Amino acid sequence: MLNAYGGHILRVDLTSGSIRREKTDPAYMLNVIGGRGLNSTRLYEELQRDCDPLAAENMLLIGVGPLTGTLLSASAFMTISGKSPLTGILGDSAAGGFFGAELKLAGYDQVVMTGRCEKPSYLYIADDHAEIRDASHLWGKDIWQTTAAIRKDINDNAAQVAAIGPAGENLVKYATVACNNSRMCGRTGMGCLFGAKQLKAVAVRGKGRLTVADPLGYLDLCRELDQKIMAHPEYEKRNALGSTLLMKALNGIGILPTDHFQRGLCEYVDRVSGETLAEKFKVKNKSCFNCNLHCSRYYLAGGTEAEGPEFETLCSYTSRIGNHDLEFGLKMNAFLNRMGIDSLSSGETIGWAMECVQRGLLDKDDFDGLDFTWGNCQTVEKLLGMIIRREGIGDLFAEGTRSLARHFGKGSGEYAFHVKGLDMICGDPRGIKAFGLTYAIASRGGDHLRAEPFFELTERYDEAEKRWGVRDIADRLSDNGKAILVEHTERQALLTDCLTMCKNIGLSMDILDFDFASRLLIAGTGLKFTPEKVDDALKGVIDRDRKMNIDFGVTAEQDTLPKRFTHEPLKEGGSKGQVVPIGRMVKAYYKAKGWNGQGIPQD
Repeated sequence: MLNAYGGHILRVDLTSGSIRREKTDPAYMLNVIGGRGLNSTRLYEELQRDCDPLAAENMLLIGVGPLTGTLLSASAFMTISGKSPLTGILGDSAAGGFFGAELKLAGYDQVVMTGRCEKPSYLYIADDHAEIRDASHLWGKDIWQTTAAIRKDINDNAAQVAAIGPAGENLVKYATVACNNSRMCGRTGMGCLFGAKQLKAVAVRGKGRLTVADPLGYLDLCRELDQKIMAHPEYEKRNALGSTLLMKALNGIGILPTDHFQRGLCEYVDRVSGETLAEKFKVKNKSCFNCNLHCSRYYLAGGTEAEGPEFETLCSYTSRIGNHDLEFGLKMNAFLNRMGIDSLSSGETIGWAMECVQRGLLDKDDFDGLDFTWGNCQTVEKLLGMIIRREGIGDLFAEGTRSLARHFGKGSGEYAFHVKGLDMICGDPRGIKAFGLTYAIASRGGDHLRAEPFFELTERYDEAEKRWGVRDIADRLSDNGKAILVEHTERQALLTDCLTMCKNIGLSMDILDFDFASRLLIAGTGLKFTPEKVDDALKGVIDRDRKMNIDFGVTAEQDTLPKRFTHEPLKEGGSKGQVVPIGRMVKAYYKAKGWNGQGIPQD
């Protein structure tokens, strides 16, 4: 029996219906830890590189970490991985809630799915029993309806469900998978991958129990972590606002995307801020499994009730597209979550269209008569329905911004803000240089969660010099030393994903370091997870991810940012005059990684 780990890998051939359990190999886990590291390594070893992402040959993996489901706060996440339908490279997305812990209590560290179901189906897992069930009656239902129907089917309201909505069924390339209705695996189109396999959902019920190698030592470490979280200076604000605190914070330093990154200052930010959301619409706080920071919010707004939104959704459907109406943004959050569609990628397609119309590159005739003026809520709502149904112009929008720009041409590609096909997040990199580097080099595309180098925002210059020998690392406007910071936080971010821990706590609040993680892993699993072994495992996963992406066609030339961020200085606010010198930053990053000048890991 393995301590802390679930102890088994579940392999499911969706084509034949065959299902088998394998024992988790402790020696293997020492080299991958779990979660994203386990998923990525499995893809690296078993995935056919030239497979079409929508073909049966693509793999669909769900991984949880070695400490998920235990007393460790904030360790409730799970990661879904596969070759991305949106980008064609490594794809994965993580979500919290209760699904990851339930899968672990059922006895599994990973579910590996291959093939394609003959008809709409869902996978039901109950401890050592697993079966593929008919989901024809669920096809067409939204995520909330699907979750309720499956729980009724199996007569168990405690079952945890990861499901797709109509967007995934219709193969929208940035469709999502939702746990607990609102905890979204949003990025890279994992919901589209579910749909391509005719898999409506995975439902799991676990009634087992987990053991740890050193119960008293592990309990002490969990208590220490709880105290660090509660004592953090941002605890109260994060508890009250969650990630929506970033609306005013980013606006304050001039990097809140406004009118599709044309500006970094939003004059109406108070009308759409997290503070206004909390004051006018929040009903109560919610949390993931076993977390003492209840950062999610349940709200009522007009006729809408839902959970969230996180910052990225709030920004994507307010300032990024010129919308002043917070209630509309909240309505769209609920709609996107029920239909199963990524707010960032859908929001970028809308922002791209609005700027192309503003600049006279495209017009109503290109978009089925839709009026893409800034903040046109009627157009946004109508378009989203068309995207989900792949109806009219919505069929093109469902392919993503990169594909849209290639289709229309006329110079519109200059305003398609993605990296390697993944749409950029809501933080203007011109005023946060390390984040800009992160977007450029992230293994799944234009994304901050592969490193989240928050430290550059702290102005803790003495600590920067002590930790890395470069004071400028604590200066968000300097590019000096940022490759060192990104290389470090890239491993720290992967560590949280391997443990399947929340990055908002483990990384952004600087709660989890390599030494503390090693102590947790040793006390929890009993395996020899020394700090050196943990670090080697993390470096190995990152190198394998890069090699796999190179096999998918990624080159050094793609480790860059759209022209706006490298050549157009911001014109106002706390980041006025700034651009990102991405070329020299990427070269410094390759050097910090020990890769060659083309970004290729050296064996």
